[in-house]
Amino acid sequence: MPTETFVPVIESLLDTDLYKFTMWQAMLHRHPAAQAEYRFICRERPERSLAALAPEIERQLDHLCTLRFQAEELEYLRGLRYIKPDFVDFLSLFHFQRRFIRVSTQGDALEIIAHGPQVHVMAFEVFVLAIVNELYFRCQQGPDVLAEGRRRLQGKIALLRDFSREPARRFPLQISDFGSRRRFSRAWQAEVVETLHQAAPQTITGTSNVTLARALGLVPVGTMAHEYLQSYQAFGKVRLRDFQRAALEDWVQEYRGDLGIALTDVVGMDAFLADFDLYFAKLFDGLRHDSGDPVAWGERAIAHYQSLRIDPAGKRFVFSDGLDLPRALALYRHFADRVQPAFGIGTSLTNDLGLKPLNIVMKLFRCNGMSTAKLPDSPGKVHCTDETFLAYLRQVFGRVETQPGR
Repeated sequence: MPTETFVPVIESLLDTDLYKFTMWQAMLHRHPAAQAEYRFICRERPERSLAALAPEIERQLDHLCTLRFQAEELEYLRGLRYIKPDFVDFLSLFHFQRRFIRVSTQGDALEIIAHGPQVHVMAFEVFVLAIVNELYFRCQQGPDVLAEGRRRLQGKIALLRDFSREPARRFPLQISDFGSRRRFSRAWQAEVVETLHQAAPQTITGTSNVTLARALGLVPVGTMAHEYLQSYQAFGKVRLRDFQRAALEDWVQEYRGDLGIALTDVVGMDAFLADFDLYFAKLFDGLRHDSGDPVAWGERAIAHYQSLRIDPAGKRFVFSDGLDLPRALALYRHFADRVQPAFGIGTSLTNDLGLKPLNIVMKLFRCNGMSTAKLPDSPGKVHCTDETFLAYLRQVFGRVETQPGR
């Protein structure tokens, strides 16, 4: 890329998703010595080479490693009742270390690997993805593209206004922005979230992005992601078959009733429900869907609660798998009289400008020298490079898929 004035993509370490902090705190308190490896993945072939971005990504990572949490940012985190003082003290000293992350290329493919102490590398994820996205789309941030984005944004507002005329359901519609990782740009995410919240403040109630939550007075949203549960596949204190129970138990002990939404698809819904017994079903406030058919998932979750003699109406179901607004509204209509539905919408909010978004992730692949795997209910979202471990995991949990995804 040509030399030009450096414009940082990331200007604050608070410009990330809440679940990075909540998992980070749990790991610092319970597994501070864990070593981990995270890898960048592009799930689909992009329209332009990502490898061409490597030199500028290097510059952006250099800049990221100079940032520190500011006093007012730490005070905001300290004001969240589930964030503990010693974790804030740790963050006051924290900075990313450049030696723990490496960028390379293979042809047109981009490779980014973060490897080191988990409490020093786990927070790279959202920043790396935001950097790659914004650099990829910078050459297309012209007035015509932004005009199309604003036209589409007004279409979403019109859809919400039409929806508001429908008969009220038992539980209200609540939508949060989950778009930090694949946003068109930082400025565009801020414009989208602020515009939607001003137009529909009773519906657009939260954001996963902590900086935006702080700036706009929204609820910061997030609990756990796949990496948290996957890590327990490698900790060795329990059998592999029991890793979900161990992870959920540690979460309960860490947060004592806060942040009570459990992720269900690390090894599939069947395996999750086998572990999610009466004890956990009472302790957790609800569940998050992130793979497989959302209607079938929701119906199974309702049936599971009913089998435990728990009223599903007292539980929150968070849908977050590749949603757009029409799909979220359809799911709301299906479930809103029986459970408390909530929706996290990402790419289709923060990168809907008429361009093809990147389908990129940065996932945990190894922990403490051992392979970890994500084996969800959507085969294309499987993540593991160790076929032997993947086969063993499938055997342990009775999964029959034979073709791993990327």
